[in-house]
This record gives sequence, C-alpha cells and structure tokens, in this order.
Amino acid sequence: MTAPLVKVADLRRVFDVSRPWLDRVVAGEPRLWLTAVDGVSFEIARGETFAIVGESGSGKSTVARMVVGLLPVTAGEVEIDGVSMTRPGAELEGLRRRIQMIFQDPYASLNPRWRVERIIAEPIRAFAVLDGERAIAARVGELLELVGLAAADGAKFPHQFSGGQRQRIAIARALAANPDFIVCDEPTSALDVSVQAQILNLMRDLQDRLGLTYLFISHNLAVVRHMAARIGVMYLGRLVEIAPAKTLFATPRHPYSRMLLEAVPDLAMSGRPRVAVAGEIPNPIAPPPGCAFHPRCALADARCRSEKPALRAHGAAEAACHAVEEGRL
Repeated sequence: MTAPLVKVADLRRVFDVSRPWLDRVVAGEPRLWLTAVDGVSFEIARGETFAIVGESGSGKSTVARMVVGLLPVTAGEVEIDGVSMTRPGAELEGLRRRIQMIFQDPYASLNPRWRVERIIAEPIRAFAVLDGERAIAARVGELLELVGLAAADGAKFPHQFSGGQRQRIAIARALAANPDFIVCDEPTSALDVSVQAQILNLMRDLQDRLGLTYLFISHNLAVVRHMAARIGVMYLGRLVEIAPAKTLFATPRHPYSRMLLEAVPDLAMSGRPRVAVAGEIPNPIAPPPGCAFHPRCALADARCRSEKPALRAHGAAEAACHAVEEGRL
C-alpha cells in the first residue's frame, strides 16, 4: 500500500476570545478561550475524496484552513506528502504549489477589479509554472474550457457571470498551479440545487482526469454521499465518526450521525417517519463535560456526562461513543 498523501494527527486550534486587557481588569473578568478543533486525526490516500460533515460551528472550516496553512495550529501535526505544514522550511515552499483551495462563496473569493484571465493566471505567475505571456494566455484558455467555459470569457469581469460560472472560474484558478491536493470548503453551498449537481459532476470528472485528492467540507450529507470515499462526522471540534461512505449511510454508528441522516430529504418517498434535528451545538467557550453530544442524546448516561469518549474501531467504522462501545446502540 502506498503512503497517504495527507496525514493529520491530533490537530488542535484554540482562539483567544477575551476582551481587551484593560476592560478585563476593570470588570474583573478572566481570559476566555474557544477550542474550535480538538484532537482531530485522519488520513487521505492519493486520489481519494475525504469529506468532513457537521452542523455550522462544528469546526470544519477551521480544520480546512489549518490543513492548507492559512491558520497556524495550536497543537498537532499536518503532513502532506511527507512534508510538515507546521514547520517552516525549504520543502514547504516547494509544496505550496501543490496545494490549492476552493472557497465557499464565489462572489467573495474572486477579485472584482481583475479580469478573469488575470485571476486564473495569478497562480501560474506566482509559482512560475510557465514562462512567457503567450504560454500563460494559452494555458488560461485551456483551463477555462476545461471547466466548461469559453476561452473568450477570460476578458470579462467576475460580475458578468452567474454564481455557478464564478465557481467554475474559482476551480480553474485552483487548477492553474497543477496541484495534487485541493481543499474544497463547502464549494456548492452558495449555489442553486440544479447548479450544485453540475459543479459536483465537474469536480468528479476533474478528479478522475487529473488524479486529484480532495478534502471536501460540507454540512450536507446528501452532497458528500456521491463525492466522498470516506466521511468524517464532526461535532463541536471533534471527529465523532469516520467511516466509508457506503457504511455510514447504511449503518451509521454514532447517534449524531444518525440524527444528521434523519434530516436528509427522503427523495424515495418511502413514507418512513422522519425525526427532526433536535437542539443546538453547545457554546464552545463552555462545552459540556464528558461527551459533548450528551445534552442532545437520548442514550446518554452518567458515564457520557463525565467521561469524554475516544474514537475506537467498530467494524469498518470508527466511532467515539460510549453507547456504541457498551452495545447500547
């Protein structure tokens, strides 16, 4: 077996959300710390799509930004192709070209003052992928056609495109540096449902054609079902379940995974009763003791309220749940 392209070990990120020092002294307040990510570990094989799903506020986007180096880590390690993203060095500079990111909002991720040809050419020039303006212009045209647009669209500004077309431009920009690994931070959540399917199909085709590896962030299980080979379910900064996509949708282990699946629309119209998602994610500044999910879990007992569960293997899946470990679920 080949070594995984991406290895994330015990990733942790803590933010200082305290008021300014003088205000705290006058009010007699302590410093406040928000743990956005706590002990997250996973691996992604070459050419694989690994998805992280969860409700808003679970820490998914924070993980994505730490993996690509946009946020410094508080603790833990991120390795991409054997090179540490948390330790500066000459190898890291050479690795940056091979890592790109597609952001959630195509209206905010593109510079409105630049023409599309300049937006897509920026990574090519920054990483010196090609020399000569003629070669760069030809490559920009190829990339636009690769994502389903016309080469002549490079002369336009972003405001002249629809949301789906802007996201295609963002994908073309991500491909401009010939990356191996792309982090997709909810790339379809700002788009219409019909356009979402087009963008997802485009991303799968590009993965097959170019051998790309994806970290796919989403809050929508219906989206990642057809995109990911493996799925990690995240809750309040921790991964509570990691499983192959087919296993997760057929036999989810963690109660939170089951709750999320109950919220997926029943397109088959089977008539099976649906259970609405109950409660909200707790305050991450003052999380509940023990298992963070226990205030919303019908199976919680005294152990769940006092002891934090570890991620353990249960067949093809891994789950962090005392009820699963004890056979109560």
